[in-house]
Amino acid sequence: MSNRTFRIVFAFEVVLSLFLFSGCGTTMPQGIQQARIDAAQKIAAEPPGDYFIGHRYFKGSVFKFWGYVRKPGQPWSTAQLVVFNEKEKLAPDREKLSFGSDNNYEYKLYGSFSGQTVYEPASNGFYPEFVLKRYELISTNPVPIFRSQYSDRDRAAIGRLQVEKPE
Repeated sequence: MSNRTFRIVFAFEVVLSLFLFSGCGTTMPQGIQQARIDAAQKIAAEPPGDYFIGHRYFKGSVFKFWGYVRKPGQPWSTAQLVVFNEKEKLAPDREKLSFGSDNNYEYKLYGSFSGQTVYEPASNGFYPEFVLKRYELISTNPVPIFRSQYSDRDRAAIGRLQVEKPE
């Protein structure tokens, strides 16, 4: 193959790949965008109070954190990944002896942050301690809060030991 032919073929491959991958952006389908808008409106309408909203995030038996917790009216992007202090009240799945069975559930949580941080060895991270006093189940099928819940490509990119952050 001559140098000129090689350049033409290479240029064609570049143009073709740009064309093919131009549709692979991170834009979300219309239905997902509407679901996120609806979720943001629901969050904004949450009444203030002495409670928190929790989203269970179970990553197998590897990690020992509970999930994400945010203040009412605040977006999920402000939530903190927490470890529960269960001296007063057991976590919902632990109470049922069905560990992780409530993955991706949403709860109204009553309790407070202790001001302490807890070391979690599997992630080599420190997380705030939340002292759980009571909980109420909000939804077993809440609006997705992680990018991996919106696309198969993002889901495939999340490894078993990778910790996602809500958006």
